[in-house]
Amino acid sequence: MKSELVYVELKTGFSDSGPAWVGISGASKSGATIYFNGCSFKSLKGSGISGNYYELGSGDEYWISGVKKNNQDRHWSGNGKIQIDRKAISKYLKHLNISSLPGNFEPTDLEESKYNKMLHEIENETLISEQELALGRRPIKQKINRLQS
Repeated sequence: MKSELVYVELKTGFSDSGPAWVGISGASKSGATIYFNGCSFKSLKGSGISGNYYELGSGDEYWISGVKKNNQDRHWSGNGKIQIDRKAISKYLKHLNISSLPGNFEPTDLEESKYNKMLHEIENETLISEQELALGRRPIKQKINRLQS
């Protein structure tokens, strides 16, 4: 699983001042799913309102990007503390070529970024209509992402 230093900000319900984190993400083999802080994210492929990814469990929109070297990760109109995973601090400092965290950063402990089997199964489940079940028909072999509909 490829890991990367990322900036993640919750957009749903917060606009540009939502809770934000910096930490190490993971990704699926295809790169289509990002794992961060115990959650799984899929790209909105340009269809989001203010985010570029959605969280599979809740459907909430997030902004996820690589960390900028100029410490300007938040939108220019946003504000608030950014929580940084303690395990990512040294990598972050090296990436920005600085010796201490900026004042708007707060060290925290994030969950490990890893594959979530339950969310994978939800995303790839075959949907069966009640009518098909009542008639005893076999489900259509079509995978539908029920979290995007």
